[in-house]
Amino acid sequence: MDIIKTLLKDVPFPKMVKISQQFPTEELADVPSVLRAELDASGQLARIKPGMRIAIAAGSRGVAQISALVRTTVEEVKKRGGVPFVFPAMGSHGGATAEGQADVLAHLGITEQSIGCPIISSMEVVEISRLPNGLPVYIDKNAYNSDGIVLINRIKPHTAFRGPNESGLVKMIAIGLGKQKGAETCHSYGFKHMAVHVPAMAREAIAKAPIFFGIGTVENAYDHVAKIVVVGADNLIETDRKLLVEAKASMPSIGFSPIDVLVIDEIGKDISGDGMDPNITGRYPTPYPTGGPEVTKMVVLDLTEKTNGNANGVGSADFTTRRLVNKADYKAMYANGITSTVVRPTAIPMTLDNDSEAIRAAVKTSNAPDFSNVRLVRIKNTLHLGEFMISESLLDEARAMPNVTILSDPFEMKFDAEGNFID
Repeated sequence: MDIIKTLLKDVPFPKMVKISQQFPTEELADVPSVLRAELDASGQLARIKPGMRIAIAAGSRGVAQISALVRTTVEEVKKRGGVPFVFPAMGSHGGATAEGQADVLAHLGITEQSIGCPIISSMEVVEISRLPNGLPVYIDKNAYNSDGIVLINRIKPHTAFRGPNESGLVKMIAIGLGKQKGAETCHSYGFKHMAVHVPAMAREAIAKAPIFFGIGTVENAYDHVAKIVVVGADNLIETDRKLLVEAKASMPSIGFSPIDVLVIDEIGKDISGDGMDPNITGRYPTPYPTGGPEVTKMVVLDLTEKTNGNANGVGSADFTTRRLVNKADYKAMYANGITSTVVRPTAIPMTLDNDSEAIRAAVKTSNAPDFSNVRLVRIKNTLHLGEFMISESLLDEARAMPNVTILSDPFEMKFDAEGNFID
């Protein structure tokens, strides 16, 4: 037996209990119909004249119903005589290549067949302005040469900084539209200055580029669309700020703190830009944001299929598995790290042979006074917190929570012959 197995063989696993959490459930039953109504009510479609080439920006995030949102926008632009095309607005994601970014869209269900118009993916940009400190402002060349740009994005808290505008339409303008060069420029001063640079760059782009309007969504705690707002460029920054307040109020949470060991089954770029949302885990890649649970040791077991090997964010964990590491696309990870200047999330943590060993290692190093009563939480990913598992030691706390329902009796964790979970 090797030394690692010897060190871990006597570490016990706690019994687990399955629970559910109830969060506010407001959501839109028919997203395309609501979007059409909001587009009509906003009056923004009146700006589109027959023959205009309209560039529709789609990002890399796992935005709820993104394909339906894009397809409906394409249809409405066509009704006004516009000639739409979709372009990736995702900074350096997709390995910072045109082909990679088109592939990201395809993984999100956005293809020329599904949305009914061309997709023009290019990393070419033009410099349209400079901030007073000399930072250039870039924008996708094809979008800049269009007659009008339409943005589609979800508004939510950022994972690495706090400010009046975080993730959403404003950040999409400052970073997403600028492709790799724009993302690199905006990140060059570090996340400490992001709260100032993001809206400043967006203001310059709004003034110099043909940005018509944005379509912003707010999701509920179950990642369903709860609200759609269509806003013209003139009011886009302020509206993005107001929606951020609503988005923060709608965020789910694990609900337990402190946690000795947090086990996350999967991470991926379709879950969060950081693979797993630090607002949920409390593990942030920079010192500027705060919030979330106090977690002593964190384990990440696998990657989502849609992340296409991009394991960005795994470096925030303490332990991972050989399975995940073997799937990792290092070039895609490192492109994110080099562009954002935050490289810790691209590092590979201590890697164990299987799920069982990774969790045992986390328990052993958690400094819990009694391993059999370790405070352990296991979630599928940071997007889905409606149901997850807690160790028996957390059961009394769970019973006292008004939004928690106990779904099972305590049970043993089960592993197959290779030491990986059987669910």
